[in-house]
Amino acid sequence: MGLENLKTILKNKEKTFEIKSPIIAASGTYGYNDEFQDFIDSNYFGAISTKGITLEKRLGNEGDRIFEVQNGMINRIGLENVGIETFIKEKLPILKSKNIDFLLNIAGSTIEDYEKLAEIAQKYNIKALEVNVSCPNVKSGCLEFGLNPDSLFKLISKIRENYNNFLIVKLSPNTNNIKLLAKATENGGADCISAINTLRGLGIKIQFDGQKFIKKSVKGGLSGPCIKPIALYMIEEIRNSTNLPIIAMGGITKLSDLFEFILAGADAFQIGTANFIKPSICTDLAIELSDFIEKNNFKNFEELKNKIKETK
Repeated sequence: MGLENLKTILKNKEKTFEIKSPIIAASGTYGYNDEFQDFIDSNYFGAISTKGITLEKRLGNEGDRIFEVQNGMINRIGLENVGIETFIKEKLPILKSKNIDFLLNIAGSTIEDYEKLAEIAQKYNIKALEVNVSCPNVKSGCLEFGLNPDSLFKLISKIRENYNNFLIVKLSPNTNNIKLLAKATENGGADCISAINTLRGLGIKIQFDGQKFIKKSVKGGLSGPCIKPIALYMIEEIRNSTNLPIIAMGGITKLSDLFEFILAGADAFQIGTANFIKPSICTDLAIELSDFIEKNNFKNFEELKNKIKETK
């Protein structure tokens, strides 16, 4: 089966990012793709978003990193990654050899970190950059920029000075006004918004061994189907404040979820937590979406998307 009817073009003014399907594997849920390439057909993906890349290698947080909760999970990975130098030397050649489109997801502790990462991305002509200003699992950076509109505007403006290709900013839901963050992102020079990242959460499990209670708990980022209503609300708020294309995420597991996010304002999708449950979910959703388009006589994904957005 071909993917011709799934072609998606994310566009802001003269900047475009063309992908073969609107289905993207979310950052932190698909590694660098080489972990999956032997048993998952990634040709159906529009792209993958890499693990969050920092200037230097990071080992991440110690202790429990994943905590299952009802209809979701809490993670506190802490941006474990190989660092930009190793990514360029070892991971980038694999992505290029497999002809896989990707978003280079970047994170930093200072504005200077982001500027340097943007310069490197430009040097190697990375087609799309996803700026992480929304990870709740690190002690400095990310949310420090991502929850203050003025700081966010300054950060995106600095990145824009060093990077000329398609610039995506990943916003946090841990705010009381995501509209202000969306406008700051647009005014700073971004081409696209991805949302939402994880919500702050606490998972607790308690057992009684016959003599005493034993507790296990994890604080971190909550994701999965349990956050979908919040994600839908946030996507609609973003759409009402900006005309930038939106890549939506937050609890997507099935075809009808895609339609709901389109109605809220989405132009493409990222699949995150579902990858841990069913590693083939991105491929399966792309095939299911393509079949739906063909069986219901839509010309392509764009026509389907416009039809859904006409729904009263």
